[in-house]
Amino acid sequence: MPHPGEEQEWVEARVESWVETYKKSMLTPVILRAVAERQPVTVASVAADIAATSGWQITERSLYRALKRLQDTGLLHSAEVDVPRTGAKRKEISLTGLGVQFLAGITASLVELSDPQSGRGADGRPGGISGLGAARG
Repeated sequence: MPHPGEEQEWVEARVESWVETYKKSMLTPVILRAVAERQPVTVASVAADIAATSGWQITERSLYRALKRLQDTGLLHSAEVDVPRTGAKRKEISLTGLGVQFLAGITASLVELSDPQSGRGADGRPGGISGLGAARG
């Protein structure tokens, strides 16, 4: 039987591997949610939101690629705006109507697992598995 410290290290390594594998696919709803909550937003605030809510550290290049992809698919819109008192330009990002619909569809399809210790979901209600994805089996 593995030593408790080794077991914990093994679990942490597997979780980190899983997150790295699926982070790219989860980045779309995370970005859309970050934009939706405070739009219009700057790229810097999206990056800060992602780090604060998920703990993920993504490179600037990865974030810009993801934002460009979301703009190219019509989910996000960006506009150059003047920064007060400096005259510099800043890019602000907001959801398009299509982006709002897409985020709503993703949100409705997410599965929420309850905490195995408390039996409650993230919303504090008695849990289990909830969401449209759960109904599909």
